[in-house]
Amino acid sequence: MDADELDNFEADREYKLAQEYQDVVGMFRYAVETERRFYLANEVAVRVTGDTARPLIEVEMVDAWVWDMYRKTRFVPRVRVLSFKDVNVEELPSEGVLPPGTI
Repeated sequence: MDADELDNFEADREYKLAQEYQDVVGMFRYAVETERRFYLANEVAVRVTGDTARPLIEVEMVDAWVWDMYRKTRFVPRVRVLSFKDVNVEELPSEGVLPPGTI
């Protein structure tokens, strides 16, 4: 496989993953972004421990989907992430939050 074929393969996988994301995002309540991955989950618990100079952030997710084009299974029942870096947790808007025709 040459470099162009590899680039095309990865672009195709990324496109399919983006399509899958569009199909599943409505099934989840939260979006979680870490330094290494992006997750969708229905339950999220965040704990911060350690000193204030370098706190440890622990994120536990239940009923999750992982944005990773190389995983065979992106739906996982439980995920636990430990990080010393920033973690972003957003509650996704429920259907019908925006009036019809606003987008």
